[in-house]
Amino acid sequence: MTLEKTQVRLGFIALSDCAPLAVAEARGLFAAEGLEVTLSREPSWANVRDRLAAGLLDGAHMLAPMAVAQSLGLGGEGTPMRVPLALNLNGSAITVSRAVAAALRAIDPDGMARRPRSASSLRRLIEQRRRHRAGPLTFAVVFPYSIHNYELRYWLAAGGVDPDRDVRLIIVPPARMVEKLSSGEIDGFCVGAPWNGLAAQRGLGEILLHAAEWWGAGPDKVFGVTRAWAEAHPETLRALVRALLRAAAWADDANNRPELAALLARPEYVGAPEAALRLSLLGGAELGADGADYLVFHRYAASFPWRSHAAWFLSQMIRWGQAPRDADFAAAAEVYDPSLLRAAAADLGLAAPLIDAKPEGAHAAPWRLAEATAPIAMAADSFVDGKVFDPADPLAYLDAFADT
Repeated sequence: MTLEKTQVRLGFIALSDCAPLAVAEARGLFAAEGLEVTLSREPSWANVRDRLAAGLLDGAHMLAPMAVAQSLGLGGEGTPMRVPLALNLNGSAITVSRAVAAALRAIDPDGMARRPRSASSLRRLIEQRRRHRAGPLTFAVVFPYSIHNYELRYWLAAGGVDPDRDVRLIIVPPARMVEKLSSGEIDGFCVGAPWNGLAAQRGLGEILLHAAEWWGAGPDKVFGVTRAWAEAHPETLRALVRALLRAAAWADDANNRPELAALLARPEYVGAPEAALRLSLLGGAELGADGADYLVFHRYAASFPWRSHAAWFLSQMIRWGQAPRDADFAAAAEVYDPSLLRAAAADLGLAAPLIDAKPEGAHAAPWRLAEATAPIAMAADSFVDGKVFDPADPLAYLDAFADT
């Protein structure tokens, strides 16, 4: 089929999970599809959102909840979006300063010795600070509509910390997190790789919890385009998705991870120290846990845009006052378009799920997805508190948090 457009501009943020875009460019996978792709490194997620809406970008590496919020008109003027591909599972973490980590260890050594760590230790520190009339701890997240915001809030609330009253939350671009921690402007953050690992390697912070400990195989970034662009360029979009699928498979091969770290360290991509990138891609003691599934690009149907993920994001928007209780879950789910992924996977002979949604958090052990063009090995996906999200009844799931 003829491509409607061959010159394409895609935005991204300097994070390890931009890897599929970087690999597709550097290894000629876009070119193999007849595409001339320019990658545009953007300074912030708000910039990505606004440039997509204005048509200055054809597509982008996006925060998955941001695509849903943008479509529903939450937090600003709405722009209908389409998500044909997820870029990764996991990859984020909650990091605190060395001073906070030391205080947590002093107040609750047993809690700090267990994994996954509970925010109940932090609650005890907050109570101690309150008795001494100290100000609230400040935590940073990358954007209001982000997995990082919901990860931090979920973890805090599960440990008895009210994220809106007991701590102060601010927005900081990913690449500035370590700087802000070093200067003492923030006490902790939740961000994607490689910035948690860099803080740990520099002795500035300690990783308390990584995403796979909170949600076994949780979504993070996606590839997004506006709905209007998708409708005007269906063959171009299919070609982009094919190239990104091939790139994700390459990036997830353990044998390629050292080369991937060197690629991402280049200034036109992430530009972080290669050692920090290797940590997020290969694992290491600084992670505080097994790094095998710290960042996943292809395994476990990682590229599939599950509509249940989109619905879960909306549940958190409602939970934290970003959307009304009567928000349209069907409209949120439809931002994700699994048909585009299935078509591209069929072109490449790759297995793809045949269902659009699934219960989230229902598996405490690895399992196999049978409802697929070929069975797919899946990871344990339970939440840290054991709750299960049923996309058919999202309000019941929300009601289960009424007392937290």
